[in-house]
Amino acid sequence: MNAETQGSRGALELVDVIDLKWLFANEGVFLHVERLQHDADYARDLLARAAASGNAELRAAAARLADQIAAGGTATA
Repeated sequence: MNAETQGSRGALELVDVIDLKWLFANEGVFLHVERLQHDADYARDLLARAAASGNAELRAAAARLADQIAAGGTATA
């Protein structure tokens, strides 16, 4: 049985977005969820910032989202 809806294809996993948001919050960085999902430049900048972080959990969360975007997620302009 396929539990995926048509609307969910090409979308970033919300749980991963929220995970990234709170990991960034722990470092004092505000992440705007809707903008991350729809603004490619904003997403690219945040993911690069996360990739350069000393926090391994933040880097891992960013890598998960980067993989989703590369697979056709919605963080596009």
